[in-house]
Amino acid sequence: MSKDPIHLNVDNISLSFGGTQALMNVSFEVERGEILAIIGPNGAGKTSTLNCISGFYRPDRGSISYEGQDITKTPTHKIARLGIARTFQNIALYTGLSTLDNLMAARHVQMRSGMLACMLYWGFAHREDIEHRRVVEEIIDFLEIEHIRKAVVGALPHGLRKRVELGRALALEPNLLLLDEPMTGMNLEEKEDMARFILDIHELKNTTIVLIEHDMGLVMDIADRIVVLDFGSKIAEGAPEEIRNNPAVIQAYLGQEY
Repeated sequence: MSKDPIHLNVDNISLSFGGTQALMNVSFEVERGEILAIIGPNGAGKTSTLNCISGFYRPDRGSISYEGQDITKTPTHKIARLGIARTFQNIALYTGLSTLDNLMAARHVQMRSGMLACMLYWGFAHREDIEHRRVVEEIIDFLEIEHIRKAVVGALPHGLRKRVELGRALALEPNLLLLDEPMTGMNLEEKEDMARFILDIHELKNTTIVLIEHDMGLVMDIADRIVVLDFGSKIAEGAPEEIRNNPAVIQAYLGQEY
């Protein structure tokens, strides 16, 4: 792994859909081992930014580098193999499968056995499957979802499905974790649990995190730095206290209560 303190570099990216400009010359860096929050009003370009980083979108201009490697045009599955994982604002699980099966499915990018070996389930393929299951069981313990390990996820409450989706991202063993509104639709207790898991992932697994979240109290509590977007442009960047007192951010998003 590179020792460069800059884990991710988003350099002057722009993105449009027809006549709609989603991002305009957005630049920021993510330092290794930090929690960076991206905030802004609805439609500000937050999810579009994550989609560009994870390869779902390709920016019209600009570049994105991870560990010093240009990934601007890298396919999504190769980005996952490089160590970048994400969750989605709208839950994207296999609703007909169990929690365990959803997490195992996420391990596919780590699998190295050929099709024949997997079908026959011998030798390396057998040992590999045991290792994948060990990783998944550790995630189930970590996220405290043992009680739903065999439950079909489509029947689970929203908060638990959000937790399973976080587990699926962790199954990729990421160095950089992109979280797109991981607490949306949750009650207070569920938010507190999710915040605890995010901090534990950051501290215990030494994972760099980029977080989109509308709960400003939580963002101010856990983020090391904050990037603020409005109408597809970056209007501010800095430590939570700087953002809290930035007049442009207050006017565009936070309001006088912050």
